[in-house]
Amino acid sequence: MDFSSFGLDKRLLEGIEAMRFEQATPVQEQVIPEILNERDVIACAQTGTGKTAAFLLPVIHKIITSERREKIKALVIVPTRELAVQIAQQMEGFGYFTPVSSLAIYGGGTGEVFSNEKRALTSGADMVVCTPGRMISHLNLGYVDFSDLDFLILDEADRMLDMGFHDDIMKIISFLPKKRQSLLFSATMPIKIRDLARKILRRPIEINIGLSTPPDQIRQEAYVVFESQKMPLVNMLVRDERMKSILIFSDTKVAVKQLSRNLKKQGLSVEEIHSDLIQAEREEVMNRFKSRQIRILVATDIISRGIDVEDIDMIINYDVPHDAEDYVHRIGRTARAGAHGKACTFINPEEQRQFASIERLLGKIVEKSKVPDELGEVPEYRTQFDKANRGRNRKFSGRKKQGSGSFKKRSSRPKSR
Repeated sequence: MDFSSFGLDKRLLEGIEAMRFEQATPVQEQVIPEILNERDVIACAQTGTGKTAAFLLPVIHKIITSERREKIKALVIVPTRELAVQIAQQMEGFGYFTPVSSLAIYGGGTGEVFSNEKRALTSGADMVVCTPGRMISHLNLGYVDFSDLDFLILDEADRMLDMGFHDDIMKIISFLPKKRQSLLFSATMPIKIRDLARKILRRPIEINIGLSTPPDQIRQEAYVVFESQKMPLVNMLVRDERMKSILIFSDTKVAVKQLSRNLKKQGLSVEEIHSDLIQAEREEVMNRFKSRQIRILVATDIISRGIDVEDIDMIINYDVPHDAEDYVHRIGRTARAGAHGKACTFINPEEQRQFASIERLLGKIVEKSKVPDELGEVPEYRTQFDKANRGRNRKFSGRKKQGSGSFKKRSSRPKSR
């Protein structure tokens, strides 16, 4: 579907064209008309399905075509600084030819940054994108005016609840007008998300875009190793000069720092991102990685969602993700925009059960690549899933998440992107 089919303001269509968005994705096709029709929405959609544009475009349209007042019209709450920055950047792109104003608010900045945020909040930016803790800091000081707010958007709501933000979210909502349009986006739909939806949404329509399987352009491989063999294996994989841009994920910032130090000792172009860095440092590292000034980026899951970098040639999961869906988020950072990419995952004996759950979610076996002989003996891969299906690549239907309630439902499964 072409974006002009939605009846969006022509100034907004200019921004869409400038951003090189051509055809709407399934989530956009379903969500945009409902928002324009002033419906509350609860949508299950993964990163990479186009959900950010699905809520930004209709909200921008509604703001610029309604009576303008110098007060905040829309509030987007997100779990991380990185996602707040990314949404603000997309907002700036889509709204370039419109009079709409936006502001990203997140922790980690200086006192001067906080003062600038205060000035923007009191002068009335049209749309504010924030992390929960930072917004509460401003609310506690008493100058934020949400009396004219029309839209509340919770993005990656499941992750916010996993991070313990439920009470913060409810506190922020207590400052908002009861008469508003509320939109909730989540990658998964567990009971806690449905409970939250019942608290904040009014007769919502539910739209389910399901889990986007990794695109065929990603070559997925796994190496069954002992923990002590992981570092030497990383050293071997990054020697491949065809891999011009490499992103390595590890579960802990301690491991990220160790990996970074090890690779730097070899004279490689490496930087790291984790929670010990202040926001300005993270942004500087990310910008250098995007511009190919850095070949290898080592990071915690702090950037597994909300990172928009094209042309990453290889993803390495130094540790198996604890959540099967996080695996999809991680490896989805490569093979963007139709390009090809490679995703390698290291599996020690204690992580084999976790990786089996990933294979069940994917509905197929991930190839177990041969570990180089010079690394010595490797452990046996002992999961029942792999043994029962080796060589057959049997497809599974995947997990079905169903919740109770009287939501009106729609569903569709997008093609691999």
